[in-house]
Formats: sequence, structure tokens, C-alpha cells
Amino acid sequence: MLRPVAAGRSIPDSPIQLRGYLLLAGPLLRDGTFDHSVILLADHSPTDGAFGLILNHPIGRVVGDFLSDEDFGPLHRIPVHEGGPVDLDHLTFSAFWWNRKSGLRWAIRISAEDAIKHSHRPGTIVRAFVGHSGWSPGQLEVELRRDSWIATRPPPDLLGADHDRSLWYGILRRLSPFHRILAEAPGNPLLN
Repeated sequence: MLRPVAAGRSIPDSPIQLRGYLLLAGPLLRDGTFDHSVILLADHSPTDGAFGLILNHPIGRVVGDFLSDEDFGPLHRIPVHEGGPVDLDHLTFSAFWWNRKSGLRWAIRISAEDAIKHSHRPGTIVRAFVGHSGWSPGQLEVELRRDSWIATRPPPDLLGADHDRSLWYGILRRLSPFHRILAEAPGNPLLN
């Protein structure tokens, strides 16, 4: 079973290291870029801050809509996702695969040539991203204490799941009975 590591007021005041964890948007982030987001924290340190990619916000376009050159032909059908609100004018590639011993692995901001190589590896998915998510040192920890995010380890079936808004619901509802209620609550309970 998945276990959240940062839910409620359990975030310690001491430095934490969440590299490789998923951040699920909490109920306070119900609008804007991070609404129902699932972010892979590709890097996190107390001194440098954090960097990640939203995994479940496809923009409804593929790489071929942006890069028509035949050199990018093998990448033309790869879906493009909004990686976050930072640096929205750059298209980058990332590859993700599962290792039985160490869990989710990734190569972030790789070249088109490396993306093509990764796309031929069984069990590896390649995505293109416009933008990324970033936090200055200490910013993410403050947001975690405010219950803006729920941090958890990636589930083994992450790469086989649809990487759209349903990913947030699927992961959150498996964390605990409390999280299941959060996942199934209407956007604005006062309207019911």
C-alpha cells in the first residue's frame, strides 16, 4: 500500500529530502496550474530548493505539432505535458522507467537524440514538457506544512497509468481512507 510521508502537520522542522517522491496537490491548490497535479520531484535539497515536472497535465498536443523536422520523426507522436509554470518557452524531453530494486528512475531534460534512444527501450516512456516546477530553498517545506502538497513514493504502476488528471485521483485515493475522501470530494462542497 502507498503511504504518504507528508500529510497534515507531520512535516518536521528539520530538513527533509524528497527527491524521487511524488507531490500531489492538496485541496488548497484547486485552481491554477497545480490543480490536481502529480509532480515528480526530480531534485530537492535544503540549499538549492526543488525542481520537478507535472506528470499529469497533457496539453493535447504532440511533439510533431512543435518540431516538424524529419530528424525528430521518432518523437512526433510523443505527448507534450505542461511541466509547470516556470520557463514555459522551452520544450524539453524526459524519460521514465521502473527499476525493480530502486523504483522509479528518470532522465530529465535530455536531448532529442537521447529521447529517441530511450524511446526504443522496453518499459521506458518518453514525454515532452513545456515548462517545469520549481521552489526556492525552504519554499516547498513551508508549502508542505500548510498542507498544500501530499508527498508519497511513486507506486509501481505509475508508468502504466494514464498521465492525465485521473492520475491524481488514482494515487490519492489509495493512500488512506482520509485521502480517499479528499480525492472524491467535490471541488466546492458548499455547492451541494
